[in-house]
Amino acid sequence: MRIIVGITGASGALYAMELLRHLRASGHEIHAVVSAYGWKLLEHECGAGRAELAGLCNYLHENENLAASIASGSFRADAMVIVPCSMRTLAAVAAGMADKLICRAADVMLKERKNLILAVRESPLSAIHLENMLKLARLGVCLMPLCPGFYHRPQSIAELAAMMAGRIMDALNIPNEVCQRWQGM
Repeated sequence: MRIIVGITGASGALYAMELLRHLRASGHEIHAVVSAYGWKLLEHECGAGRAELAGLCNYLHENENLAASIASGSFRADAMVIVPCSMRTLAAVAAGMADKLICRAADVMLKERKNLILAVRESPLSAIHLENMLKLARLGVCLMPLCPGFYHRPQSIAELAAMMAGRIMDALNIPNEVCQRWQGM
């Protein structure tokens, strides 16, 4: 698959790194784009910079470059994930504000009726957040709050991040064994 991964300025950069590792290991073509604050959180939360991220994707696009391949409907991406997705980005996508590449690529996914997943990370949620989420859900966007479960009795933060990476891969219809599945009690 050809997958676009957007990383924005909400806490949770670890989720993006974990997802990219698993997508890369699965052999998918990955196009990544990071917002200005997304870069700051990658560094602060993961100690990761441009070199580390470039090693986890096939193409690393600049968020200011609206002429990038992923900005066009003629670019045949299969899916896009924004992880973590800030409420600012969610609001921009809901309003059709395509002034940065992450939002433009999401806008393209909507108009082309492709799989768009927003892995949102905010708490608590305001009525505005919820209204924007409802608007996007009605348009077919998959909203995945970054809220890992605990039934698998995680022993580390990495296991929590892996669980969410596996669930996002499920939403992308990518077979995986990244996370432990519920077996019942």
